[in-house]
Order: sequence, then C-alpha cells, then structure tokens
Amino acid sequence: MTGFTKPRRIAAALVAGGCLVLVSASTSLAQSVADPEITAFIAKIRAVDNHSHANSVAPADSDADALPLDGIPFELPTPLRGDSPSWIAAYKALYRYPYSDLSDVHLKQLRGSMQAVAKSRGENFPAWVLDQTGTEVLLANRVAMGPGLTSPRFRWVSYVDALLLPLSTKLEGSVTPDRAKLFPLEEKLLRRYMADLKITERPATLDAYLKTVVTPTLEAQKKGGCVAVKFEAAYLRALDFDDAELATASGIYAKYAAGGEPSHAEYKALQDFLFRYIAREAGRLGMAVHIHSFDGFGNYYSARGADPLLLEPAFNDTALAKTNFVIIHGGGTYSSHAGLMLWKPNVYTDMSMMTLAYTPAKLTEVLRGWLTQFPEKVLYGSDAVAFGPDAGWDAAAWIAAKNGREALALALTEMIRDGEVSRSRAKQIATMVMRGNASKLYNLALK
Repeated sequence: MTGFTKPRRIAAALVAGGCLVLVSASTSLAQSVADPEITAFIAKIRAVDNHSHANSVAPADSDADALPLDGIPFELPTPLRGDSPSWIAAYKALYRYPYSDLSDVHLKQLRGSMQAVAKSRGENFPAWVLDQTGTEVLLANRVAMGPGLTSPRFRWVSYVDALLLPLSTKLEGSVTPDRAKLFPLEEKLLRRYMADLKITERPATLDAYLKTVVTPTLEAQKKGGCVAVKFEAAYLRALDFDDAELATASGIYAKYAAGGEPSHAEYKALQDFLFRYIAREAGRLGMAVHIHSFDGFGNYYSARGADPLLLEPAFNDTALAKTNFVIIHGGGTYSSHAGLMLWKPNVYTDMSMMTLAYTPAKLTEVLRGWLTQFPEKVLYGSDAVAFGPDAGWDAAAWIAAKNGREALALALTEMIRDGEVSRSRAKQIATMVMRGNASKLYNLALK
C-alpha cells in the first residue's frame, strides 16, 4: 500500500466507532478462547496509555518527536506494514470503512473521510481518539505539547537525550549512517533548550552547564506539566550508563568546551555522569524516567545495546532510589530481562509497541511472565504513532488497544485456568495494568 511510511508524521483523522468495537471487531482464535467475562470486563476499563507519540492538530506538527526516523528508510515488521489486516480493521471500527481492500479508488474515499472528520472535530480530535479507544488519559512523548493535547486527558513526557550531548557529536555520529542523521537532531534540540533559557553559548564548565542548562530545563519541563522524561539513548549508544566520577566528567567537559572532538570513551564517561544526574534531578522533581528498550528501529540499530540488563548498575545506584524508572516497550526481545528488573523497587515496564509489533498470542506470553511476578509494576501502553499519511497515530492507538486488551484477557484467563489467581483477583490485576498502576505512579488521582 502506498501511503505507509516510517514514523513519525501526522496523519489525517479517523472517524466514528466506539470502545465496544475493541472487543466485537476481533475475530482471532485467541480472542475466542479468552474468558468472556474477563474479556468484557477489560473492554470497559478506561485506560491510561503510558506511552504514545500522539499528534497535535497543528499542521505538520514539528514537535511530535525528537528523533523522527523519516530520513532512515528501513523494513517494518509484518504487523506494521500497510497490508496487515489490522489497519483495515481499525478503519472499519473507527469510521465505518466499508471495504476489505485498499485499492486506489477505496483509498481515495478513505482519505476523504479522514479529512472530513479531522475538520469537523477540530481541536477535539485527539480527545475523540481517546474516546474511541477506551482511553481516559494518554501520556504523549513529545518535544512540546500542542493544540488539542490538553490536560488532564493528555500528559506530557519530554525528551532529555539532548542534555547528554553538550559537546561536539561529529565523531559520535560517524559510527553508523543512522546515527549520522540522528545526532544533528539532538544538537538542534539542545540549542532550542538553551534558547528557551536565553543562553547563546555553551557554558565553560560542567558545573555551569548543570546549573544553567540541565536543571533549569528539567524544572521548566516540570512546570510545563511533565510527568516523566524520556531517554531514546539506545538509538545513539548502548544503555550501559556506568557510575562516572564528577571530577572525570568535569575534566572531559572542560577539555572540549571550547572545541574539539572527544573520543568515544571520553564522551561515554560524560554521558554516563549526565544520565545519572538527570535521573536524580527528575526524581527530585517528581518525574519518572522513561527509557526506550526495544529491538529497533533502524538499519544499524544495536538491539544488544538496548538490553534492560545494561541498566542494572544505574537501577542499583542508591543515589537514584527516589527516581522511578519505566522500561518502555518492555525490552522487546529482552522482555524476560525487563521482568528481572521489576525486582527493583523503583522499576516498572510497559507493553507499548509490543501491542503493535507483536501478535496478541506473543504478547500474552510476555504478560504472563510479568504478571505472575509483579502485576503492580506492569503498565498498558500503545506507542501510538503515525506510520504514514494513511496510517495515523489514531489508527495505531485503536490497534494497540485491541491487541493489548486481548492479550491481557488471554494472560489472565490462563492464570485463572492454572489456579494462579481467582477471577476477582484477575479483575483487580486487569484494572491495575490498564489504569491503576499508572495512576499511582504519576499521581493522576483517578477514581
């Protein structure tokens, strides 16, 4: 199908449908074996979506992502491709698309319907999407919020990777073709953060950088409504943030503050220090720290570098005990490693992107492993994002909600069948995963 491209750009809107479609539209065998009572119960839960890239209604929406991957063409996994039946199911549910194909003629009609709904809903369109997916609150991971993404239903998660990169990144960007395109985007974002603070030049010392750029940026984000900050670091380096000494980091910063290229080892040590400083400050300010951990995306992305186990030294740092961490996307292939990290008192995980890239059956296996151990640490998430002009974040949100609810129902059905939980406990866990855990973590005070 033409019109499906790599994330993340705003797509036109989707139309009518309702939360009940999340259950009734599913015809998979997996859904048919899930306990009907548990399935119906989960379908009615007003969810908190822990992670998304929801678009505002601003034209082009340039604040949607710190690292848009549009300039890095690569293969998408089968469930995310334009010929996946999930997209047509979303179109049917959301705006009564009457066809079972995406021929050019039908696609033209589809686009017309999208545009008509987008126009009629106006700034209420994003909230309408939440209504169609049974979502009460959605956390939007964005550079800045925009029109249509208003509190209390939309909560902001900012990006902070740029704060890890105060020195020249030319050498870092030379590692892979993907990174060559991504590092300049981080440099641009750091300049924006500094401009917001009316700082025109790089501070001469690390101490000055921390006091005049890093902490004020985090404080401004908190004041602007941030409930969490997000690291996409796995796109740029491995997640092995070691415990670097202040003196070492200060020396590296001072050496290159006026120019020059730090070696990879030097820049890593500086980033290691800054990561823990940012995480500590986020905890002080009451913001959680989200960390991307998944198999992709990108042609030269290092899946091994995204292993949640690499984060264990940071999670064990007593100086970060007051900071809550969330492993976003559940580690992907390393989902069992994410489960191991749930033993840490301040570590959580979500199922975002798995709800899109995994089948419900595969996601069920992941959830079963987590829920038998730490159900209070597991969060629903969609990673709803625009995959192209005809596959917006709205359709992705619907697909994720359907798959996530279906997989949760299956996992809990298996747990009931095996005598691990009672039916009433299964409902409690479902409510925790879909909304209760997030409400507590982010102090949303939901009823």
